[in-house]
Amino acid sequence: MSADGVDITALLDNLCVELGFCLPLDERSKLRASSPTDVDSFTDAVFVGEGMDPYEDKSLRELVRQKVMRAFQHR
Repeated sequence: MSADGVDITALLDNLCVELGFCLPLDERSKLRASSPTDVDSFTDAVFVGEGMDPYEDKSLRELVRQKVMRAFQHR
């Protein structure tokens, strides 16, 4: 856990299963070790970890952002 009580591992697992954002192990480790503490920064970090531009597909970004926001609200 990091990001003020958010279960980062569970969030990343959910993003992988639900949306196909299965980050490489080194990127998952980076996010677990030092994760952004706000929804938008975490969402952007997920896209960057996948090698994607966070703003290229706004509808996909919003789907990821909604899952991140739910996880951050349940801390």
